[in-house]
Amino acid sequence: MKSDNTDWLSANNVAAFLKGLSVMGTGGGGSTAFGQAIIENDLARGRRYTLVNLDEVEDDALVVSGGIMGSVKVLDRFSPEEIVEQWENNFELLAAFRAMEALLGRKIDYVVPFELGGLNTPVILSLAARVGIPVIDGDGLGRAAPETQMTSLAGHGVSIVPMPLVDWEGNLVIVQQASSPFVPDEIGRFVVTRSGGLGANSHYPMQGQVARKVIVPGTISFALNLGQQIAMLHDPERIAETIAAHTGGRVAFHGVVESLSEEDALGFLVQIARITGVGSDVGDNLEITIKNEFMLAKKNEHVGCIFPDLIMMIDETGAGVMSSDLHVGQRVRVIVAPCHPRLRSAAQTQAGSVALGPARFGQPQLAYQPVESLTPLWGKNGR
Repeated sequence: MKSDNTDWLSANNVAAFLKGLSVMGTGGGGSTAFGQAIIENDLARGRRYTLVNLDEVEDDALVVSGGIMGSVKVLDRFSPEEIVEQWENNFELLAAFRAMEALLGRKIDYVVPFELGGLNTPVILSLAARVGIPVIDGDGLGRAAPETQMTSLAGHGVSIVPMPLVDWEGNLVIVQQASSPFVPDEIGRFVVTRSGGLGANSHYPMQGQVARKVIVPGTISFALNLGQQIAMLHDPERIAETIAAHTGGRVAFHGVVESLSEEDALGFLVQIARITGVGSDVGDNLEITIKNEFMLAKKNEHVGCIFPDLIMMIDETGAGVMSSDLHVGQRVRVIVAPCHPRLRSAAQTQAGSVALGPARFGQPQLAYQPVESLTPLWGKNGR
């Protein structure tokens, strides 16, 4: 019998949940302002989110993932509240979900978020509440990622296609087959950027017996628990230490953002954030490569953390920092931690090394190495 878990999120702990998601989003995953608008709207309308443990999913159940694809330019024109209100009449993610059911010829039993983040986790919860099915307590990564194929699912051999995509203007595009793992994401972004700047997709259809082996488990409840722990604290140093303890990582750096620059790295537009150390890190410098999320950290030119391991950043209020909100003069603390073993093993398969590898953020000369083998090199002044 499945556990009845409909009361895990209420008005009393929404803020804590979003705080946990902001940290675990590793610089991306969507704005928590968007997530707050989604959750508050759903709670006001009497919708409730049912979570189910991954090990309770039946062998023959149909599970799909999905999320929002979009441009920050949309949010320049509309507030999250306006978009969420519009979704009451035209919810692109629901249209993509129904298109997936039509393609597969059967009802979908469970959904699971593509990633952890302030938007892409709450929006899947909202979808599930609207159609009356549970959400699996887990996601595709245990963090956020910039590309749709950058998941444990892809690394463990689950096909991303078929992938229905519905854009802001109601156009439906279905990627039925793909010659490479990157094509569905590239097609999706091409469509979205040319038709309103916002869309939604449904992808990674799989049976329950497969889902139990490839989804990163327990991450939604983990984000809530983490958020509840740090919500009780006010000192950013203690918050950083608590995040490190809960993720099995370490507080790696405390500094001030000195510069932000954009660079063309093998056709990918990436940002480089350069952070100058303060306090015990005076004299050191940290460089973070950003492709929506924080992908690579180098201290004094020494590589210390490579995606998919986690680079998390908080500001002086203790809130998780989105890469789009970074600015010169901002004081931040950086925490690095190992990703979930399931994601790590996916990244080290042949398929995963292609789909998730450093070449995807302009660093083909690098190969993934576990963070715990790299950060011991991060002593004072990088020695």
